[in-house]
Amino acid sequence: MTLILGIETSCDETAASVVKDGRVVLSNVVASQHELHERYRGVVPEIASRAHLENILPVIQQSLHEAGIELDNVDAIAVGNRPGLIGSLIVGVSAAKALAWSTGKPLIDIDHVQAHLYAAAVANIQDKNDLPPAPEFPAIGLVVSGGHTTLYEMNSPLEIKAIGRTIDDAVGEAYDKAAVILKLGYPGGPRIDKLASEGDPTAYELPRSMLKPGSLDFSFSGLKTALLYAVRGKPIGRGKSAVFERDAEDLSNQEIANLAASFQAAAIDAVIKKLKRTVNQMRKNDEQASPKSLIIGGGVSANTHLRERATDFAKRYQLKLHIPAFEYTQDNAAMIAGLADTHFKNGQFADLSMPAIATSKNL
Repeated sequence: MTLILGIETSCDETAASVVKDGRVVLSNVVASQHELHERYRGVVPEIASRAHLENILPVIQQSLHEAGIELDNVDAIAVGNRPGLIGSLIVGVSAAKALAWSTGKPLIDIDHVQAHLYAAAVANIQDKNDLPPAPEFPAIGLVVSGGHTTLYEMNSPLEIKAIGRTIDDAVGEAYDKAAVILKLGYPGGPRIDKLASEGDPTAYELPRSMLKPGSLDFSFSGLKTALLYAVRGKPIGRGKSAVFERDAEDLSNQEIANLAASFQAAAIDAVIKKLKRTVNQMRKNDEQASPKSLIIGGGVSANTHLRERATDFAKRYQLKLHIPAFEYTQDNAAMIAGLADTHFKNGQFADLSMPAIATSKNL
């Protein structure tokens, strides 16, 4: 049996988790900062860093307590050290290094984005027989969040190659900006998702950017601009002197719901179309490399419309879909500790000079 303590502070959640044998979640503690950042309609790095400093030790202590173990019982300490807000990352990395130094336990560095692709493999269950099935490889990986929209070709949990990414906004960022345009508040994703269920997704024709033929990259800036014009009309003048015809307050509740539904339909449709293009290209290039699984992770994987479309897509293309339980879609430390188990078994450890890094390595 292997017990790993995971720590996650890449953005605005302070999290710690104890995971057994890479799959069974014994504790999953998350201190969210949404209320701190809501008034700013986005994450403020300085505020996030200070909140992490206040929360990190109590969160780790609570995680160990809920798991029913002492720090000496863990076999290794893992931390998401990339990518993310550098000030936030430093807090988690410093805590993990201090614990590893004081206990003599191995230290494992984990890529936060890579961990999102492992999140579907962990579960809070008592019986190992109830665990979700492990994915078969090769697989297509898709991370959709506020900071990332990236497609991956995967041959194992650790053999990952990025094959497509956003060239501007991440899809989660587009959701947050759309919520600002619609005056829905922060965080935008859950609010648009809920409101979209009350609207007509065909009410407004919004663009689905595919970029050049064969491209697996994403673009959501055009969709965001199209929504702005649909809400406010085309501006008179340019720059800060521009005057719009109207604002979201001038629209009825049903019109706002229709706009939310139309935006969501366009955003998710663009993602599904890229998945279709990815499958076709992989099957055409090498039959042996034909994907067997579709693995999705990241905050936007909680979106109900994406989950429905992904389920239909996987069935149509005969792929096994792996998508996290809702509690593991947002940033969490269970995915960090779970993936770290693979590193532990492969003897892949970091030393105490391990840095916090704002970007991913080759991802």
